[in-house]
Amino acid sequence: MITIRPFKALRPRPEWALRVAAPPYDVMSREEAKNAAGDNPHSFLHVTRSEIDLPEVANPYDPKVYEKAKQNLQRMITDGTLIKEAQACLYIYELTMNERSMTGLACLSSIEDYQNGLINKHELTRPEKENDRILHITITRAQTGKVFLAYKSVQEVDAVIHDWKTRHEPLYHFTAADNVTHAVWKIDDERTIQHIITLFKEKVPATYIADGHHRAASATQVSNVLPDNESARFFLTVIFPDNHLHIMDYNRAVTDLNGLTPTELLTRIREDFEVSESTEAVSPTRPHEIGMYLQKRWYRLSARPGTYAEDLIGQLDVSILSANILDKHLGLKDIRTDKRIDFIGGIRGLKELERLVNDGKMQVSFSLYPVTIQQLFNIADTGLIMPPKSTWFEPKLRDGLLTHLLE
Repeated sequence: MITIRPFKALRPRPEWALRVAAPPYDVMSREEAKNAAGDNPHSFLHVTRSEIDLPEVANPYDPKVYEKAKQNLQRMITDGTLIKEAQACLYIYELTMNERSMTGLACLSSIEDYQNGLINKHELTRPEKENDRILHITITRAQTGKVFLAYKSVQEVDAVIHDWKTRHEPLYHFTAADNVTHAVWKIDDERTIQHIITLFKEKVPATYIADGHHRAASATQVSNVLPDNESARFFLTVIFPDNHLHIMDYNRAVTDLNGLTPTELLTRIREDFEVSESTEAVSPTRPHEIGMYLQKRWYRLSARPGTYAEDLIGQLDVSILSANILDKHLGLKDIRTDKRIDFIGGIRGLKELERLVNDGKMQVSFSLYPVTIQQLFNIADTGLIMPPKSTWFEPKLRDGLLTHLLE
């Protein structure tokens, strides 16, 4: 069963919450981060993407970047922008986008649970991304990014959280520039905290990483580097019940056609797919249907029965696309490392797939039917690994609202 614990959060003063809160470090480029921070010295991007303050440093993994992150974090503590909680608490984090809300529990999760397979993962990580977060955590002595976990909902947990929200005012409540509303409540009653901890211990057999595989893996490595640090034995998470979650499509775009002409590619694709041209952008409405944008035209691709495996991984549309088009015809053998492919979260919409091709940055793009939360659970439960970039969750948790210090 799952072990969670409260923590003494480093968090912004309520009046600074909106200016501090920042998108996750890994959803934007350096230029996007710099523009988002703008002239706001309180933006947490100065901590999570501190290279924006070092114009002379081109390498985001330069040692100077991590030292700058440490300095910026200390500055925000010293000037009072961030305050440390006097008592270990749990927190409720609610996000609302397009009138749809999701409510999770912000807490520390156990490294031991992660190592023992109680916190299930479904993606592989990249060494350079892990090393980046390892250095960031060890030098700043802070876990600044939350790992987004899911669990099979428990009615008793839902009831406790709902009751607390009803009876208490939130610490923070604001709407960010992307029209997502963020609200955070502090649970500081010891009896309630222990009740929630017990419910997870008795009622939740496993949690699942929805987003943040690199953050979780890095936190585990840090616990090995700092074996005597009790705080490092846990990592910062927000845990959401599955009935609150919605997975969006995670689409692909490719820079070249591997020496094929568009006509040749279409001919080859017809070996495994029924192909029809569409006058509208194709957003797949069912499994095994894929949209393709090529030469400013949309095509609807329907996978022919018998052309793909029926196992848990093989039947995923990301797997069908990889096996029967990306690998077979475009020569993309390892999409984790091949620089010719890019991944586009569904929140950016089909217009982004069109723009990339129309601007000449990409030659072809693909829209996919999203993976379901049940598929994610089934795959993680059996210890299997999804293809890279299979799931995209929205809305995103904001960095800076709750930070775990390694003391």
